[in-house]
Amino acid sequence: MRRSVALRLSAGLATMAVAVGTGVALSMPEASAAPSGATGYATQNGGTTGGAGGQTVRATTGTAIHQALCNRASRSTPIIIQVEGTINHGNTAKVSGDSCSTAAGVIELKQISNVTIVGVGSGAVFDQLGIHIRDSSNIIIQNVTVRNVKKSGSPTSNGGDAIGMESNVRNVWVDHVTLEASGGESEGFDGLFDMKDNTQYVTLSYSILRNSGRGGLIGSSESDTSNGYVTFHHNRYENIDSRTPLLRGGIAHIYNNHYVSLNESGINSRAGARAKVDNNYFEDSKDVLGTFYTDAAGYWQVSGNIFDNVTWSEPGGDNNPAGPDPKSNTTVNIPYSYNPDDAGCVPGIVSQTAGADKGLKVSDGDCSPQTPSPTPTATPTSPSPTPTTPTPTATPTQPGGTNLSLGAGADGSSKADGTSYGNVRDGNMNTYWSPAGSTGAVSIKWGSPTAVSTINIREAAGSVGNIGSWRVVNADTGAVLASGSKAGVISFPRTSLRKITFEITSSTGTPRIAEYETYAG
Repeated sequence: MRRSVALRLSAGLATMAVAVGTGVALSMPEASAAPSGATGYATQNGGTTGGAGGQTVRATTGTAIHQALCNRASRSTPIIIQVEGTINHGNTAKVSGDSCSTAAGVIELKQISNVTIVGVGSGAVFDQLGIHIRDSSNIIIQNVTVRNVKKSGSPTSNGGDAIGMESNVRNVWVDHVTLEASGGESEGFDGLFDMKDNTQYVTLSYSILRNSGRGGLIGSSESDTSNGYVTFHHNRYENIDSRTPLLRGGIAHIYNNHYVSLNESGINSRAGARAKVDNNYFEDSKDVLGTFYTDAAGYWQVSGNIFDNVTWSEPGGDNNPAGPDPKSNTTVNIPYSYNPDDAGCVPGIVSQTAGADKGLKVSDGDCSPQTPSPTPTATPTSPSPTPTTPTPTATPTQPGGTNLSLGAGADGSSKADGTSYGNVRDGNMNTYWSPAGSTGAVSIKWGSPTAVSTINIREAAGSVGNIGSWRVVNADTGAVLASGSKAGVISFPRTSLRKITFEITSSTGTPRIAEYETYAG
């Protein structure tokens, strides 16, 4: 549901487009600006390193960014693209090549991996031009401003999203960016930070989102619940109507953010979403947490938050605010370590660290800003996880005990024509599931917590050996339980969970899983 209100614009917000020629500036800089390490859920699922270890190039136009992507040896060759100046429609053209799939009028990161885009020098501004991430993984966007991206009117870009992710996106870290609009949907703008269609393991940190009708969403509809494992920390949301963010399904960790002037609603957890909301500062706002504009309930775990001049509406119908005295109604287990600041100092620390051109300063967890040291730029492999223990290879030994998958539920990321998720737990080796492409995920799920320590991935006849690398994920928390190569029996520490995912990250042929067996061990 969309409600338009008059936006109180910041006095310094520029809305003009700057006319720049289409010439491309692309050169080797003297030094590489390496970002500090990722945080939050972007550290899971193998981690997020972006273009670390790859070539560094400088780009002053959108066309140059596309050329840098297209000039790589492959779609996964690591690269750090340093951006300076104003990027707009006038200097952003489509570039073709085997290692890219770009488009005019948008910065297109499509079907690629291992890329960092970082603003340098006098700064990087994407003016009326959005950044689109699709079918991609291991992406870092840092120290840039994206402003006034429209879905209607002229010019349009990226469906009106400042940064938008969709369709099997994994491991994205967006850090120290400024995302802003100058109006709501009626003025032609959409979301500032949107994720949909199976986007997972994302962190938005030390950023400013302001002057927009919509902050951002996770899930495009009540049925798009394949997204999640997203962290929001040390961000400032200012003069936003709603969606800070809107969560449809999935899990989010929201801590140490400063919310100012949320005009209609704030964190909107719905359609079974679960959010851990801790040590945030909410100020001069309305209905900052709850389930809004739907009767599909969401859930939250709250602690350590400060509500300063926050008003709450009466519950009823499709309106279920968490206040005026928010209480937890779920529990969310966070799989990574973090050191939150006290909520009382959040406005101060966020004002010193959040946004582009702040020197990449971060908090030390004790309310003091720090300038991080660059992380070593080790060359990443594909965004498969790098476990601390030796990588296991699945074995063919049949486990004992009861196959817990029989009678359980199943879902996944995609399915090829003629296949079904349910085929992996029907006890029939003649039926199978295949992803729509060469990679994908399939899950077994139960209605209550179930202890599992072993799975057995059995490939259909004629496709044995087609599965290459894989990871096993606790879908409740996002924690990677095991990773390795080749299908078979996979063991890991006994874990109680409601849903366990087997994700294929590479293959040598069409993957076909006849049975996905689970055992307590």
